[in-house]
This record gives sequence, C-alpha cells and structure tokens, in this order.
Amino acid sequence: MKKPSRLSPATRRSMLGNALNATVLIAACALPMAASAQKGSKNQETAAAWPTKPVRILVGFPGGSTPDMAARTLAEPLSRVLGQPVIIENKPGASGNIAADQVAKATDDHTLGVVINGNLTSAKLLYAKLPYDPAKDFTPISLIATAPLVLVAPPDLPSGTAFFDAARNAGDKWNYGSVGNGSVGHLGMELLKTKAGDLAAVHIPYQGNPQVVTALLGGQIQMALIPPGIALPQIKAGKLKAIGLTSGRSPLAPEIPPLADANVRNFNLEVWTALIGPANLSKAAKARLNQEVSKIIRDSDTRQKLFNQGWQAVGTSPDGLLSRIRSETAIMGGIIAMRGIKIE
Repeated sequence: MKKPSRLSPATRRSMLGNALNATVLIAACALPMAASAQKGSKNQETAAAWPTKPVRILVGFPGGSTPDMAARTLAEPLSRVLGQPVIIENKPGASGNIAADQVAKATDDHTLGVVINGNLTSAKLLYAKLPYDPAKDFTPISLIATAPLVLVAPPDLPSGTAFFDAARNAGDKWNYGSVGNGSVGHLGMELLKTKAGDLAAVHIPYQGNPQVVTALLGGQIQMALIPPGIALPQIKAGKLKAIGLTSGRSPLAPEIPPLADANVRNFNLEVWTALIGPANLSKAAKARLNQEVSKIIRDSDTRQKLFNQGWQAVGTSPDGLLSRIRSETAIMGGIIAMRGIKIE
C-alpha cells in the first residue's frame, strides 16, 4: 500500500492561509446580509410605530365632491389598520390649491392630502405666485382612482353634433362652469373649444362640482365637464343631458357615448385623485402608508365603493404616481400655452 506523500512546510502554510482567507471572506459576506436583515427589521418596526396620533387628510373641495368622497372611502379602513382616527378636513378654494399648500407646509408628520390632477400638474404653469412647488414640496404616495369627464348640458338643449352647432351659434352668450381656474374641467373645456370648432363659451369658476350642477340646473351656465359620479344621478333623473364622455366607452357610464360620436376627434381627458404627503413626511409614515393604502385600494369593497362614486380604482406605487404627474404636466402645459391661460 502506497504511503501518502508528505506536504512540504511551504505548502501547508499556503493551504492554511487560503483557509483563513476563505473564513474571513465568508464572515465579510455574512456581515452585510445580517446588517441588511437587521435594517429591514428595524424599518418594519419603525413603520409600525407610525402613527402616534390622529391623521388628518385635507381635501381642497367641499363635502360631497368626488375628491371628498374618495378621501372618505379611504379614511375608514385606513383608520382601522393604523389604529388611529383618520379625520377628513375640507379646505375648499383656489381649485384645491389652498389645501395643497397647507399639506406642503405641514410639519406634524400626520397631515396628508387628497388632491386632483391640477394641484400636481398644471398649477405651477398657471400661477405666477403659487405658494408651493408641486415638484419639490410633496411626497407622492398613491394614485387612488381615475375617471373620464362627462360633458353635460340642460335637458332642453340638443344632443350630439346639433349641440355643438348651437354652441357655435351662441358665441359668447353661452357660459360653461368648472371647479375653478386651472382645474381639469377648465383646461379640458378650453381644449374642447378648439376641438369642437372654435367655441366661444365663457368660463365661470365655482368652488366645487355640486355648485356647478346647481348653476346648470338654474340656467346660469349651459355646459360643464364633470365626473360621472356627480353627473349620472342628474342625468338619470332627467335634470341634465349627457352630450358625451371625454374618453372612449367607460364601464363607469356605459350608456353615455364618447364625444368622438359627435365628431369631436382626438380628445381624451381624465380626472384623477391621489394621496400625497408633505416633502418632509418621515420614512416611517411613507413606508406604512405605501403598505396599507395599496392593500386598501386592492380590496374589492373599496373598489366597489369607488366605482359607485364614479371612480375606477387604480392604486400605484409612489413612482407610478410620479410618472403620471410628469406625463400629464407636459399635456396640460400644451393646453395652457395654446390658449394663453394665466391666473394671477
């Protein structure tokens, strides 16, 4: 039987050094993994520690408006999972910018906002002295829901292409309403005026869609772009007439044709609502809200409630909301530049 060969002292020293190096390398690799696991655990614990007091959600429109209804739909399940009251505070005015500004300046780590498109996209392009910067002063949390708008009119006015013929003939004797200067309803109507043959209807701003509907019923305005959740009850009651949707066919209002059926081409517009916090929102709050709000919006009961209000539930990551803000800012900027719209 052959005897095993003896290792030289130099070879033994080399093998021992390699073993020691491998042990050090394994330990070095294990340290970041352990640190990462510890950090993840700490982040979860920190997120779970928020909130420490009631949470406020500011809404820049009156009670009963579609952003208000969306906020209240989130508030109850959010309160349940957070273990703290979630209080809705309505701060109407300036197309929602008053509430948005208060969210931007909040420092208590427990103030959020439910806002619409314009507060995050067109406001900076419209107002020379906007008190907040949509690109810098907010923490995006999630897009909540979207909806097309419905062009509505009093029931005694014609439908389809005949409606636009009448609007052109009326010139500036017709008025249209919106929820404020720079709102989606305002900018959408200005775009529609060009797409439908250079209409001359005059803009009258209101605090919220309920006031727009009141003005339509009272004959102060002849048309408006409003969300389906506000429009459909009035349409079904015969108090308003639907001229068309600002999108293709929608499950929110399957009986209403798109404006394309009335020869309004290349016109697509949605209103949306989103949850945001101030830029200084803590990492713990952002992490907890991202986790809980996405679950709430995926819940079938929440989605059905939003649908019944005229919203299609979406739910996004913060980056998804940020992407929507950037793309729509470019679109709204085009409308503003084309129509030369500025608000003092």
